[in-house]
This record gives sequence, C-alpha cells and structure tokens, in this order.
Amino acid sequence: MRRWLVWLVLAAAALPAWAGLPAEEGDCLGCHGSDPDMSMDLSSGEKLGIYVDLAVFAKSVHGEILRCNDCHTDKNGYPHESKPFATRRDLTVAYYEGCKACHFANYTKTLDGVHYKQMAKGNRKAALCVDCHGAHDIQRASEPRTRISLTCAKCHPQVFKVYAASVHGQASAGGNPDVPVCTDCHRAHDILDPSGGALAVRTPEICGRCHTNEKMMAKYGLSTKVVSTYLKDFHGMSASLKRDETGTDRRSFAAVCTDCHGVHDIQGSKDPSSHTIQANLVQTCRKCHPDATANFPKAWLSHYEPSPNKASLVWMLQTFYKVLIPFMVGGLVLQIALHLWRVVVNR
Repeated sequence: MRRWLVWLVLAAAALPAWAGLPAEEGDCLGCHGSDPDMSMDLSSGEKLGIYVDLAVFAKSVHGEILRCNDCHTDKNGYPHESKPFATRRDLTVAYYEGCKACHFANYTKTLDGVHYKQMAKGNRKAALCVDCHGAHDIQRASEPRTRISLTCAKCHPQVFKVYAASVHGQASAGGNPDVPVCTDCHRAHDILDPSGGALAVRTPEICGRCHTNEKMMAKYGLSTKVVSTYLKDFHGMSASLKRDETGTDRRSFAAVCTDCHGVHDIQGSKDPSSHTIQANLVQTCRKCHPDATANFPKAWLSHYEPSPNKASLVWMLQTFYKVLIPFMVGGLVLQIALHLWRVVVNR
C-alpha cells in the first residue's frame, strides 16, 4: 500500500505543468488525470467516468481560478468517502446547488424558470446547470453563439430542427451574430413556460429588440416600423390593453408576432413557405378567424404605413381627418369663446 502511494505521488509530480493551473490540483489530477478509462460502477449498472483531462480543465473558464474542492467540497482527503449514488443523474442533482456559491444571482433566476419548476414536480430530466454548461470543460456560453442553440438541441431536438431551417437558424449557422439564438427569446436562467401564454404576450417586445434597431435593420434592408405599426392596429392595441390580464385567452382578442410569422419556423417575407406571403396569408388568418375569406387579409397593411404609393385610399382618409378634426374642434372652441364673449358684453 505504501509503495502504491509513493507511485501516486511520483506520477503527480511527473504531470506536465500548465500555466495558470493551481499547483494544489496535482494531488487530485495525479489520480483523476492519469487514466482516460478511469470509471466507477453504479448500482444502476451505469459507468461513471471520473477521469479529468488536465488540458481541457485548464482551458475552461474555471481552470485558472478554482481548485477541485471548491466544487467538490466533500472531497477533502483520500480515500474518498463513498456516496450512495444509484445513477449518474443522482450525482448531477447532488452537486446541482454547488454552483450557487459563486453564481448566486443566476441561481436565484433559475428558481423562477420552467426547468426548476419541472424538477420540483419530480421531473429529473429537467435541465440543471451542468446539463447546459458542462462540468470540467465549461466555456463562455456566447463563444461561439451557435453553441447556445446546439446545447438546447440536446433536450429539444425537434424544436431545434425547425429552428435550424428558419431564416434565423440558417443565418446563425452561417456565423451571423445579429440573429437570435434560443436564449435571446427565451432567456437563459429564468426561462418562462411557453405553454402559459406569458411568453407569447411579450413577443412584440422581444422581436422589437432587433427589429427596431435602425443600424441592424439597415444592414438587411428591413423596416424598423414593424412594432410601431403593429401597436397602431387592432391586434396591437388589444394586446397592449389586455397584456396584464390573467385568465384570458389571448387569441380571443389579439394576435401577436408569432401567431402570424411563426415561432421557430419564421421565414423571410419572400420565402414561399413564409406564413405571411399573400399565398399563405388566408390560412394564417384562419388560425384565429376560421371563416376568413380570400379578401379578409386585404384589410391588413402588412406593417406598411399608409402613403400616396401604398394604401393611397387609407392615406387620403387619414389626411382628410387630420385636417377635418382640428378644424371642427377648433371651430367648436371658437364658437364657445364667442358665445361667452357675447354673454359678458350684453351684461
């Protein structure tokens, strides 16, 4: 036994030094970094790999700032006290709250997220910190941005497949940093349950972050008026008035961006599969208006503001009323003023 311990110490000393890696880690990595096949058998029949690649850990965001027992606080000596983990998932759940020691703000956000709520209901498949960020190989989530959606795809492969074929997904795969990935719409730690309706009501605000950005939209020749024109029409006004109401079926009073353009399957305005091109618009309207006729969508200006060249009749009526209403109100005020003046003079 003593000879084996001597060998272990010599092996740890023989490991190549890595710049920035705390020297104290030699004791742990001398064992856990020596054999790539090192594992332990769990009672479920699963094998738990306990090898840590020195180079991978050193290059991670924690490699230069954390020691092993900063996370593995229960491992303070050798031999380690055995833990009754029946499955790999038991281990993940057991170490889940270890992240909050350094990342308390993000940890508290997860308590409001759909993943935590699913875990609280007993769904042990719900994502925890290491499921998204990794364990010993943690990198900055946004480098590259495409990795964010690929991470979500581990649990949501069908949704990712649809997103990857969309105008946003295709541009993201091509390295475009301007298009949204999963966390831009759903957020990262406090992800809302999309089935509750609260996320849908927020879509004008979410979409508006990019689609009202003049510099960004100018790069792609897109209008920045989409949110303002939406808020001026019936759907937008209704959605704004009833946004904070609970227990209301949103589709009974208003459509939001995703009802017309799609959710994960958004396409360009000229794409044949787009929900909002003229050929498909009737079917899109019939989601909420089942009796809509072929002429029904013609009442929608498609986010255009009326002008002499676009919706000229609507523009003329608007201009007429912009002149008529001030004239009538002004005339009424003048009439009342003259009447009061006459009353005063005749006293």
